[in-house]
Amino acid sequence: MLRVKVFITLFILISCNQAFAQNPKFQYDSSFVESSQDIFVSRLFFSRKYTRLVAQVPESNERYTLVPNTGLKMGIGFTYQNLTINASFPISFLYPDKIRDWPGNLDLQSHIYAPKVIVDFFGQFYNGYKIKAENLSFSDEDYLRKDLRQISLGLNMNYLFFGDKLSIAAAWNQSSIQKKSAYSPFIGFEGYGGNMRGDSLLLPSNPETDLINFDRASYFMAGPNAGMAGTLVFWRNFYLTGVASLNMSGGYTKWRNEEEFKKWGVAPTYYLRGFFGYNRPRVSITTSYIYKNLNLIKGGPYDQAVNTGDYRINFIYKINPGKSFKQKFNKVNPVRILIKD
Repeated sequence: MLRVKVFITLFILISCNQAFAQNPKFQYDSSFVESSQDIFVSRLFFSRKYTRLVAQVPESNERYTLVPNTGLKMGIGFTYQNLTINASFPISFLYPDKIRDWPGNLDLQSHIYAPKVIVDFFGQFYNGYKIKAENLSFSDEDYLRKDLRQISLGLNMNYLFFGDKLSIAAAWNQSSIQKKSAYSPFIGFEGYGGNMRGDSLLLPSNPETDLINFDRASYFMAGPNAGMAGTLVFWRNFYLTGVASLNMSGGYTKWRNEEEFKKWGVAPTYYLRGFFGYNRPRVSITTSYIYKNLNLIKGGPYDQAVNTGDYRINFIYKINPGKSFKQKFNKVNPVRILIKD
């Protein structure tokens, strides 16, 4: 039986943006950034999100990458008065490799880029994974695991030292415009936790995986990070933005293969963000890629990583609403309701 599923990812970026905007210590330098919360930023976008499990074979270059049953999605959204809402939907012709009778997935990502502050939240709930045939040395068919479940939660917070001159929001949701090139180092903290499980051993059975197979695993990682962010503005309205950080996380990973095995330790991880686009007061076209590498604690033969990514292209049209619309929207805006003027 063919079941048609619609997945809606709803982001409401609340609290931080408004709180920092109201604080006089967190204002953009107008000579570097043109920002206005009264511009209605409407968008049509295409995106692909994923959380992959990578298992390395000991003393070998071989690795097994379990990928979710997801594909390219189309969405619409807006940013107005410090509120951003995006909703994305699967479109059949954008899902050529999607297996139709598998359970659905929910991937929530919130990226709040306020003056001097970056906050990223990940809440990902995936059902059903596979290893593509081209990545298997013992089979010419995809390895399918409808029963595999993965939950991944994470929070990343950073403070930009020169964030009054650099707007990551201009690159991400086009709610402002970066007028001149700028950069800023930053420091912060992040924490991630999750688990994965299946009805049987998760990796295909062969001599390579005998030592590293498992049917359940969980992890928690947390620690400080530091990095650099910058935007290069060229040809007046084009920009290239990069944000990169390194993190040293402490925590544990626990596996089960008949018996449970738990290992505490420290592991390096990294987080990359890249943006390129054309941003004008009326229209914008932008592309972005967000990638979080989370190396888990190594224990015995187990050497794994949980990697999260988001590819996106946005087509933006900006509107200056009338006074009546501004007043009516302000009355129902959850940002204003939760954080009183």
